[in-house]
Amino acid sequence: VLLFLNFQGVKILDMVSKQRITNVPRDDISLRPDMYPCSLCWKDNLTLIIGWGNSVKICSVKERHASEMRDLPNRYVEIVFQFDTEFYISGLAPICDQLVILSYVKEISEKTEVECCARPRLDIVQPLPESCEEISSDALTVRGFQENECRDYHLEYSEGESLFYIISPRDVVVAKERDQDDHIDWLLEKKKYEEALMAAEISQKTIKKHKILDIGLAYINHLVEKGEYDLAARKCQKILGKNTELWEFEVYKFKEIGQLKAISRYLPRRDPILKPLIYEMVLHEFLESDYEGFATLIKEWPGDLYNNTIIVQAVVDHLKKDPQNRTLLQTLAELYTYDQRYGRALEIYLTLRHKDVFQLIHKHNLFSSIRDKIVLLMDFDSEKAVDMLLDNEDKISIDRVVEELENRPELQHVYLHKLFKRDHHKGQRYHEKQISLYAEYDRPNLLLFLRDSTHCPLEKALEICQQRNFVEETVYLLSRMGNSRSALKMIMEELQDVDKAIEFAKEQDDGELWEDLILYSIDKPPFITGLLNNIGTHVDPILLIHRIKEGMEIPNLRDSLVKILQDYNLQILLREGCKKILVADSLSLLKKMHRTQMKGVLVDEENICESCLSPILPSDASKSFSVVVFYCRHMFHRGCLPVSNTVSSVQFCNICSAKHRRPGSAGLEMKK
Repeated sequence: VLLFLNFQGVKILDMVSKQRITNVPRDDISLRPDMYPCSLCWKDNLTLIIGWGNSVKICSVKERHASEMRDLPNRYVEIVFQFDTEFYISGLAPICDQLVILSYVKEISEKTEVECCARPRLDIVQPLPESCEEISSDALTVRGFQENECRDYHLEYSEGESLFYIISPRDVVVAKERDQDDHIDWLLEKKKYEEALMAAEISQKTIKKHKILDIGLAYINHLVEKGEYDLAARKCQKILGKNTELWEFEVYKFKEIGQLKAISRYLPRRDPILKPLIYEMVLHEFLESDYEGFATLIKEWPGDLYNNTIIVQAVVDHLKKDPQNRTLLQTLAELYTYDQRYGRALEIYLTLRHKDVFQLIHKHNLFSSIRDKIVLLMDFDSEKAVDMLLDNEDKISIDRVVEELENRPELQHVYLHKLFKRDHHKGQRYHEKQISLYAEYDRPNLLLFLRDSTHCPLEKALEICQQRNFVEETVYLLSRMGNSRSALKMIMEELQDVDKAIEFAKEQDDGELWEDLILYSIDKPPFITGLLNNIGTHVDPILLIHRIKEGMEIPNLRDSLVKILQDYNLQILLREGCKKILVADSLSLLKKMHRTQMKGVLVDEENICESCLSPILPSDASKSFSVVVFYCRHMFHRGCLPVSNTVSSVQFCNICSAKHRRPGSAGLEMKK
């Protein structure tokens, strides 16, 4: 393909066929061709780039299909991209799938408001079908640019070296494609360290000039200079990685500027681990100014990062100045725990009444350490303490706990009460003591204890209850000891509760008690009313009514008598109903028995005569035989049965009759 151009446009010829393929005309004919010359370059053997004035065309030379030939050339040209630029084109060159354009620029001077020449521009653009996208743009400073024209600039390029030459009347500028190192240089120059670090990480295999670590350290220094200490410390985790020397260097740098607290949260705790001195230095910094921060670090940091003894001593020294500081005391307890000095930790937790004290005891099996601290534990949380002690009886015996709580009977009661609820027999040796404890500290549960305990000395319990005038408990004990009449008398005289007296008489189910109750109530109209209303099913109400004195006014007597009659009618109805049910059931069972007895009975060679014990059926079937089978399924030969001496023809099974069972009357007789 051959090109030549004139003021009209660009001519494209096919050298093989000696034919002109096409003519690409000049777009803006108002521009002088000598002042704004055409710029041409080949991107490849078949792609032509044309720039003229401010117009760019990218043309592709293609083979024509054989069916389209006729009188046309073998090839044709297709304009694949066409767009206008903002400035006039002085040169073109391809770079990958983009274009490098050298532009001649004119601008209006702000001072004189006259159009003048500006510095030429070197742009990289991405061609689009009808426009372009600017990738980068640089203004070039060349000598005498104010006097140059569009025709004075030229752009040449070397394909193999990716070099571009900008030629002006006084200068030649060499440009080359920027690599990632150049980009990082520019970012660092603009103090865009985070973007530079990101670019270096993305292109770490291709960059030659820069190292990710150097960029990262520069970024940390930049943040420190700006006063963004927390962000700088956070970036240390990513940038310094596992380099212990750099970590320690940065920590000392933060110490020099008084910002150890900022970096403390980001110090490595595993892989790598720094020197213990580094962590101790940070802890001392917090201990001097921030107890809460110090406590937080002790909780978060593993105990093997620093010398525990040194830190413990430092905390002890501070506690001398402020011995009641809860934060320091709790932190000291945690340090003792890390150092496996659990006894001391436990003492502090108990003093502080800390919620983790029980967890500490269980986790480290400190039961031997709490034998003399049971009172403290109970004072802190009696429920949890008792549960723990009962769950670990094998480690702290019941006797030891009771002994430790001897001077604190209210706590002793809590422990023994829960022990009794778990097992009524384990603490039986203390049941006598518990009577006094219940009477003093837990009266509502005393009666339940007396009812459930089988090891409680009743005489002692009765003595205590009588001394304290506990009527209900005394009544229970009297009845349990067999003195029901005294118990009933106490209910009537002390409680004066007829309902309770009636309930007690019902429980005992003793006629003499009912007699005592009636005698006591006979001169007390309210008691008579209660008896009339409640004793109908236990005692004949007539016995009570006959004893009522004539003329005595009894409250609600009419209602009570009506209730007695209603109860009586109800009893009659119940008896009649039960009788009907019984008759119906008896008839049903009789019919069932009759159906069962009317069924046939299988008799075969395996059955024997219950008298002679020989087979019930003869071995010779031709012989005649006679067999009697009773309903009880016992079988006899007719000749083996004894002759009945009674007039009745009914026979009974000898075996069942001997056992006084009547069902064995004869039912079937077989003869042949």
